[in-house]
Amino acid sequence: MNEAELTEVLDTVRTLVRERVVPLEAEIDETDEMPDEVKRLAAGMGLYGFAIPEHYGGLGLTMHQEARLVMELGYTTPAFRSLFGTNNGIAGHVLMEGGTEEQRKACLPRLASGAWTASFALTEDEAGSDPAGLRTRADRTADGFVINGSKRYITNAPVADVFMVFARHGEARKATDDISAFLVPRDLPGLSVGPRDAKMGQHGAWTAEVYLKDVEVPTEALIGGAEGRGRGYRTAMRCLAHGRIHIAALCVGLAQRLLEESVSYALQRRQSGHPIAEFQLVQGMIADSQTELMAGKALVLAAAAEYDAGTDTRLGPSCAKYFASEMVGRVADRAVQIHGGAGYMRGVAVERFYRDARLFRIYEGTSQVQQVVIAKQAFARARG
Repeated sequence: MNEAELTEVLDTVRTLVRERVVPLEAEIDETDEMPDEVKRLAAGMGLYGFAIPEHYGGLGLTMHQEARLVMELGYTTPAFRSLFGTNNGIAGHVLMEGGTEEQRKACLPRLASGAWTASFALTEDEAGSDPAGLRTRADRTADGFVINGSKRYITNAPVADVFMVFARHGEARKATDDISAFLVPRDLPGLSVGPRDAKMGQHGAWTAEVYLKDVEVPTEALIGGAEGRGRGYRTAMRCLAHGRIHIAALCVGLAQRLLEESVSYALQRRQSGHPIAEFQLVQGMIADSQTELMAGKALVLAAAAEYDAGTDTRLGPSCAKYFASEMVGRVADRAVQIHGGAGYMRGVAVERFYRDARLFRIYEGTSQVQQVVIAKQAFARARG
């Protein structure tokens, strides 16, 4: 997509977000529901497939272009982006990174159009940011595999049509060589989804546990075919690297909204006969948030450019995700502080975003996992 086309897409998405989604934020938070009309608008604009290549029905955005788009999506409730985020991100990328051409042709157009919603079923009780410890098993049968296990905190599980399930075979000595990914349709016998999780924030974005009891899948369900056996861990890591830049861009978009809410309130709220925007300590908080926002945006776009070039697909994504997710938490905290008592009240935007922002430091790899990745990459580069 050229720059003129991208600009048109960004303008259209900006209008949708600010005119159609922002007015519904309080309703979405209160009801934990995303209106059907919003879903239809998102699908009609191609948002379910913005990162999927054009020859599979998507918009084919580069990582740098995607980051710019996601910053626009981040301006509103994270639940909006969550509708189609996994199709473009960690779930769709399982097929793009590890699938056979037949699997891509069969599935990616359905993800890109919004006909299917996909879920990335990796996390378990003892396997979250480090998937090497997962316990879900996939045992060989005469006709394929039988999968047993459970997954938790799976985004879009209550509405997913297909799950990208990661399971181990119990054959390889090295844990990271023993995991494969499987494409598992929702309607297979033995697959069930628990009730929606009751979360602190990000209401309207549904997560739930997924249970697999003697779920039989054919050989064709193994992502990557015969060559994909044992490559699930590496596929997951590549998907998460892409997803980390995506989430970092989302954090930048939310920080922009929080800053605008803070500036607007500071100009309107009066104390001792003066707008609180005249108070230097309030100005200091605004200055810190503005500076961190600009630093985060620059880091995300730089990491995205290197990701596209193939010059850095590990260090940059982790640095971007680590900084941006921590940054938006600080910006959200300052926003509540600037609002004072009002910032602690339900129905005020910064209170809602304060709850929403907390999750970004956890998923796609916790901040602590990012620290480990960053340090290991720094040591590896020093060793040459």
